[in-house]
Amino acid sequence: MHNHIVSIGTANPGEPIPQHRIGEFMKLAHGLSPEEARKLSFVYRVSGIKTRYSVLTDFNFTDPLSFKFFPKNKDLEPFPTTKERMKVFEERATELGIAAISKCLERSKVKVGDITHLILVSCTGMYAPGVEMEIIEKMGFKSTIERYSIHFMGCYASFNAIKLADRICDSDLKANVLVLSVEICTIHFQKEYTEDNLIANALFGDGAAAALITKSQHGLRIKDYESQIFREGETDMAWHIGDFGFEMKLSKYVPELLEKGIRKFKLSLENRFGLSKIRQFAIHPGGSQILNKVEQVMGIDKEQNSHSHQVLSNFGNMSSASILFVLEAVLQEAVDKGEMLVMGFGPGLTLETLLVERV
Repeated sequence: MHNHIVSIGTANPGEPIPQHRIGEFMKLAHGLSPEEARKLSFVYRVSGIKTRYSVLTDFNFTDPLSFKFFPKNKDLEPFPTTKERMKVFEERATELGIAAISKCLERSKVKVGDITHLILVSCTGMYAPGVEMEIIEKMGFKSTIERYSIHFMGCYASFNAIKLADRICDSDLKANVLVLSVEICTIHFQKEYTEDNLIANALFGDGAAAALITKSQHGLRIKDYESQIFREGETDMAWHIGDFGFEMKLSKYVPELLEKGIRKFKLSLENRFGLSKIRQFAIHPGGSQILNKVEQVMGIDKEQNSHSHQVLSNFGNMSSASILFVLEAVLQEAVDKGEMLVMGFGPGLTLETLLVERV
């Protein structure tokens, strides 16, 4: 038997928030002039996003008196500190993770007591002993479970977790590895009105996803993977810890940088995966421009990458959890059997690829 992604479960906090409503919050929070407000509205309209989720209720309101997390008026500056934002992460991450894991295991024949390894992925929050320790205790995992944490790698980190799980399964034939991504992006809203913040605030949402990887004859077979680093993009996509949350560097040039990087990478993908024969794709839904640019350079149409557009529209960019949401949609729908190329990217500029086969 081969190593397979057998099942995936996902979870989001609260109710979906319409993208236009978040846009109205941003206009107020940034204190925009009518001209700048129109520019922001345009960015939100072309984002490819209809709804997003957040652990914070503030994004539902344009009346500051309704805010529970952000200051109710400018005299209450500064905005929440990184410590205050991490407190929200600690309060909400475990429940989201448990919800995603529960759904994942319900879709498989594997029980909590059968899980041998747990890999936690997050770039939006961290503490020790950590989310995974709370989940182990609350869900009743064995005390002998092996746990790993992959922090702060960005949107492509779930690829690293899947590769680690694949290698664990190769070394331990009885391993049942659970990959859990928990990303609470919206707690890191930055008030300063810059181009980077405008883009980031328009894209990111909150979510968790759990994937079970083990030796099986069902699901998505993990066939191969390859990484590429393009250092020329390291200043255009970055992630730093600031005094008032984590600060995203996400320039408007990222789609063009990805285009250049993928063009250089295509020959390698052809030699390794037989790229020209692949008809199904799952590309990290980092934004509508990114999806369009990657599809253009790969020579594929939107229908071949439809699950990614669906996830972007319904959830926004949930960092490392996003690609697991896409693969969940693939597993849940009656798609054609055959190979699929999964692709993600993040700070570095790093490009990750994973070749899977629906069986």
